Amino acid sequence: MIEKIKALMIKYKGLILYGVFGVLTTIINIATYAICYRVIGIANVPSDIIAWVVGVAFAFITNKLYVFESKSMDKGTFFSELAKFVAARLATGVLDVAIMFIGVDVMHGPDVILKVASNVIVIILNYVLSKLVVFKKQ
Repeated sequence: MIEKIKALMIKYKGLILYGVFGVLTTIINIATYAICYRVIGIANVPSDIIAWVVGVAFAFITNKLYVFESKSMDKGTFFSELAKFVAARLATGVLDVAIMFIGVDVMHGPDVILKVASNVIVIILNYVLSKLVVFKKQ
């Protein structure tokens, strides 16, 4: 039984690590948003954008090194991955901002609940984009 569990963990290592770091990224994103919006009093959309920037920085490092194991640090590879990662995250970031704007500012929905729901959608899309585009094995 233990061997089967180990085999599954090895087989799905990338997905498991993505889940772990995705949860951490989500916590960082939501905490940053809540601090900016509720504590500091920054407006909703700028708070969401700040949370996005902080989350993307954390996610790039963890995804590159641990999830997709892209160890190359040569300038060409690093900046190519960074550009693709940021572009993909920008696309899903725009989706996140749209969900938050419509959900909170237009429909006056619960900000943190909408933020969590938005993050679930964004995490799934980010994994697919990272696996198929950003850190694609050559």
